[in-house]
Amino acid sequence: MAAPKRGRSASAQSKPGRSLALILIAIVALTGGMFASGDTTPRLGIDLAGGTSITLQAKNEPGQPNAINKTNMNTAVEIMNRRVNGLGVSETEVQTQGTSNIIVNIPKGTNSAEARQQVGTTAKLYFRPVLAQEASAGTAATASPSASAGGSSSASPSASPSSSASASEKATGSSSASPSSSATSQGRAVTDALKAGSTPSSSASASSSASPSATSSADASASAAASKLEAQYTALDCSKATQRATAGKNAKPTDTTVACGQISGVWYKYVLGPARVDGTDVKKAQAVYDTQSAAGWQVQMSFTGSGAKKFADVTAELAKNTSQPTNEFGIVLDGEVVSSPTVSQSITGGQAEISGSFTQEEAQSLSNMLSYGALPLSFRTESVTTVTAALGGQQLHAGLLAGAIGLALVIIYLVAFYRGLSLVAIPSLLVSAILTYTIMSLLGPTIHFALNLPAVCGAIVAIGITADSFIVFFERIRDEIREGRTLRPAVERAWPRARRTILVSDFVSFLAAAVLFIVTVGKVQGFAFTLGLTTVLDVVVVFFFTKPLMTLLARRKFFASGHKWSGLDPKGLGAKAPLRRTRRPAGPAAGPVDPKEA
Repeated sequence: MAAPKRGRSASAQSKPGRSLALILIAIVALTGGMFASGDTTPRLGIDLAGGTSITLQAKNEPGQPNAINKTNMNTAVEIMNRRVNGLGVSETEVQTQGTSNIIVNIPKGTNSAEARQQVGTTAKLYFRPVLAQEASAGTAATASPSASAGGSSSASPSASPSSSASASEKATGSSSASPSSSATSQGRAVTDALKAGSTPSSSASASSSASPSATSSADASASAAASKLEAQYTALDCSKATQRATAGKNAKPTDTTVACGQISGVWYKYVLGPARVDGTDVKKAQAVYDTQSAAGWQVQMSFTGSGAKKFADVTAELAKNTSQPTNEFGIVLDGEVVSSPTVSQSITGGQAEISGSFTQEEAQSLSNMLSYGALPLSFRTESVTTVTAALGGQQLHAGLLAGAIGLALVIIYLVAFYRGLSLVAIPSLLVSAILTYTIMSLLGPTIHFALNLPAVCGAIVAIGITADSFIVFFERIRDEIREGRTLRPAVERAWPRARRTILVSDFVSFLAAAVLFIVTVGKVQGFAFTLGLTTVLDVVVVFFFTKPLMTLLARRKFFASGHKWSGLDPKGLGAKAPLRRTRRPAGPAAGPVDPKEA
């Protein structure tokens, strides 16, 4: 029974090159992915790259004592992320801290000053009628689905399919009668809509009782406003982030304005009438999956008492129009159109549905934005800390210097104490460093991981954790040699014991990093994340590189013979002499035995 077991063990250890080839393939793949992504260096956090860190504290509005909760805070974080990303500020971090604080880290950039002004202000959500719309220059004018607004005269949001409008297709140039068929017709639509009173249902009769002179003055004023807005609309290119950042941002609720919005990856530009429904009129919005029809994911809204009346009035007006986009209303958040549903009937009862080709993520995002319009939260700036690039560079230099000194001391210790075994430890440290560097570089564009100073400290601590695993393995081998075993069996007997110790040690380290990552926020999470990552990589390196490499070197005469510079010299380790049985020499085949000898 024992012989087959030894045979399997020998067979398994006869091909350590497979494990070495596997980790080599992993290194090549990760390095290739790093160069393919274009990010050959890890992204740096604000404390190393420089920038601004803003701490915002949420406060309840009057009459809303329990508004500060996890859902509202997460929604606020999502909106702030949209703001700074819309300004073209990359690598910005927005995250909650505790129960009532939000930390905004803005790396140094051309738009960072404007971002600082934007993040702390309360978002504004409005429902505006759409006067004109077309795909913006520089984007593909392909057909894209548009959600439709639906509802019923009853209070139930889950009306039958016949009582809600079906999803429609918004295709630029799909109809000659559409206001978005060309730039020329769009310009005429803008002018006509503004002259008509800036709402689709307005008529000239609204001013019929006015005096001729007043009417003439109003017409002249409307024509001037229409010309100005038409020029803004014609010049607007929503495919450019710089223009999107300013379009409609400072418009008052009573203004007719231009705005941008993205539908299915295509940027559209809009002319929007004055706001007819305020975001605070939305009582509740939620994403639900309709199992009764093929509508799929949709957003259900309920309005306050006054909001229901406003929404019924505007949908009644929009439903009178039979062509797009004048039968749509734009849901505008912070000046950007987040959705433009089509209306086919008056929606009364304070309940409405927005349905279309939504994914679950899109429906939940839209419901969050609608909920944010009624979010009873505001924020005050607690602190603003500016980190200069020069200071960040000094911190990074100091961190790298500390890491280099620590690594040098570890190598000196390994060479001085373990001598030839350092040929196993040093390459293992190098492999661990390569894996850590490439993975950190890849995590930048994938999960927006940024290397901050605490993360650098975590990487430095990992040097000691990795070296500790080598030392445990080496000491187990030396213990076996002290027991009188030769090197090859000593390596195989030492590995199971060392493996258990290494796994327990790394598990404790990883558990500490995981707990630290969960219970902390901000920069401390960078330390915990790096510590956890390097701990996992330590297990990978020891199992797939250190052990196979030690198995190969044990077959070399320099190590197997116990050379004094190998670090495995039996005499230097105080090894016991092998136990041998004493045999008596065989007697003569025949003849008497001398009694004295007996």
